[in-house]
Amino acid sequence: MADTINVTIRLDRDIKEQAERMFNDFGMNLSTAFNIFARQALREGKIPFEISDPFYSEKNQAELSRRIAEIEAGVNISIHDLIEVDDD
Repeated sequence: MADTINVTIRLDRDIKEQAERMFNDFGMNLSTAFNIFARQALREGKIPFEISDPFYSEKNQAELSRRIAEIEAGVNISIHDLIEVDDD
């Protein structure tokens, strides 16, 4: 058996509890899940799943484009939607 060491990581309590429940459903504990993650990352030479920012989701980008078009057309603008800044 390979030498093992203890590793300490920090997680929000709620995230840890949710992860434990999910991994338990797969028949494993957090340690096993993190070992699987690390081994797969090493095999692939990258994080083994896509990491994305919801800001760039198709739905959010469509909403931003819609709002920009409204502002450019002068539609639905209130004092709170558009604040002019004096660059001087």
